[in-house]
Amino acid sequence: MKARSLTLSLSASLGLMSLVAAPAFAGENLFGFVKGAETLPKGAYELYQIVTVRDDKGQGDYTGINYETELEYGVSNKLSVTGSFKMMSLDTSGLIIDGYLPEEKDFGIRPSGLEASAKYMFLSPAKDDIGLSVNMAFDYDWIDTHSGEDKDTYSVETEVITQKYFLEGELIWATNIGMEATYADRAPIDNLPEDFDWPTDPEMEIELKFGTGISYRFAPKWFVGVEAFYETEFETEVGQERWSWFAGPSLHYGSQTWWGTFTWLPQLSGGGEQYEGQADTSLHLIEKTKNEYRIKVGFNF
Repeated sequence: MKARSLTLSLSASLGLMSLVAAPAFAGENLFGFVKGAETLPKGAYELYQIVTVRDDKGQGDYTGINYETELEYGVSNKLSVTGSFKMMSLDTSGLIIDGYLPEEKDFGIRPSGLEASAKYMFLSPAKDDIGLSVNMAFDYDWIDTHSGEDKDTYSVETEVITQKYFLEGELIWATNIGMEATYADRAPIDNLPEDFDWPTDPEMEIELKFGTGISYRFAPKWFVGVEAFYETEFETEVGQERWSWFAGPSLHYGSQTWWGTFTWLPQLSGGGEQYEGQADTSLHLIEKTKNEYRIKVGFNF
């Protein structure tokens, strides 16, 4: 097509590149665990449903499922706020861990927590050389996600998020660096063995996180990618309690009105505290599992 003028030609080219580079909708999540830097447009809403399955501690049977329903709103083109309602179910047998898993549990879906967060975008990945955002979240849980026991947990998390488009938006790279500070208070449990350690004094925890992911559009509306995560936690009395590396594939489909992402994140290596008789000593399996699976679905309106 012959342009009427150089100005019109450049404007059209830049507009086309921005449409190609940007996902179908700013809130679209290409990854299951790694966050993107985009925020919602002003006045837009997005509803997310997230299901995370945590499976296999190397002994007995352990399956924990976390359900999270999120509603995100674009306060401005640079600021999004989110409110979340969380639930969980747990089925564990054949494994008791001193101080962590005091008894076998088997219960269906029940409410477990609430979360509020805000993300501010300093640089847009679609308009600038690299996208840069900061996400802050406050989380309150009343059920321990690992054991299913009553436990009041208050957490404040801060994350720095970057995102970069390559090949006119066909290849997308994102990174997250974060820190979470947690105050946790366990409820007493009756009829535990006298020698079983179940501390009920409040604890302070600091968790450091690093995640990165890269995703490639191999067909219209379809992306395939890989993401990796490192997590380590420090507690009041034990210092560095745990660390783990996770990495695995993700698959994403996105349209103008809804999108879906599936990620499998196996634990590749880990260390720190281990339970007595743990066979695989190359992993941390007290608070983490061998595999995590996540399905995310989002609806734009």
